[in-house]
Amino acid sequence: MGEPAGIGPEVAAAAFHALGGVIAGRALKIVADPAVFAGMGIPDDAFVVTAAKAVRIPGKASAANAAATIEAIATAVAYAMAGKAGGLVTAPINKHVLMQTGFAFPGHTDYLAHLTGAKRAVMMLAGASLRVVPLTVHVPLASVPGRITREAIIETAEITLAALARDFGIPAPRLAVAGLNPHAGENGALGREEDAIIAPAIAELARRGHRVSGPLPSDTMFHEEARAEYDAALCMYHDQALIPIKTLSFWDGVNVTLGLPIVRTSPDHGTAFAIAGSGKADPRSMIAAIAMAARMADARAAHL
Repeated sequence: MGEPAGIGPEVAAAAFHALGGVIAGRALKIVADPAVFAGMGIPDDAFVVTAAKAVRIPGKASAANAAATIEAIATAVAYAMAGKAGGLVTAPINKHVLMQTGFAFPGHTDYLAHLTGAKRAVMMLAGASLRVVPLTVHVPLASVPGRITREAIIETAEITLAALARDFGIPAPRLAVAGLNPHAGENGALGREEDAIIAPAIAELARRGHRVSGPLPSDTMFHEEARAEYDAALCMYHDQALIPIKTLSFWDGVNVTLGLPIVRTSPDHGTAFAIAGSGKADPRSMIAAIAMAARMADARAAHL
């Protein structure tokens, strides 16, 4: 369901109708208080109903809806963990509203890791021509260098490579790793992180048998010819990863959580309170998220 006051219910309903309530032979189910979807034409048997209730006033977020939002996520995860669902697709939430009620997680990803018992969850943004993983996510840019460690790079890279093989059906995945500094440090002239941290991590990954290249200058690794040389790019910080993916796949980009025992995707946009209820919300990213979850579930099943 996501945030009831945002565009999540609208794009979920639009995607449901566009797909005819089915994806890859599976029935689509909406985990929600059905009242949030009143007037959107969703049949009663398409709902997994939450006990907590919500009131949808487009554009007007309310902490009173937090319980229903959180319960919807937890219920959907429980279904997926029990094998009752092939995957979970989440509509956008409003972190500020949830935190007002004591929600202890910075967003979906950390909460999903908690619910599933995952050691570490990794965010990937995926489109038709590019997949990116930010090593650091929602932290100030000034904090990024201190969070780049050899261990973090190796762990994130191995989670990403395992997901490319298991969930995307790529038998020998290739990972490109971006540098942090301009020109990837230019042999230490523009920064030492590449030589001191990133390159040694890549060398260890190669020693373990992984196909990893870098550190690469981020200003030259996202054009068409460069993208043909890898299956995903590991970037050092949020905007280094998200600017290229949102430039190339703004309307069909998908947020994928790697490292979980279940499949989870979401549309690559927020709650968009300013247009909620106006009929302007574009469901393409939600449709792409549902389609990707189905492909990942099939790939994961075939990989077992």
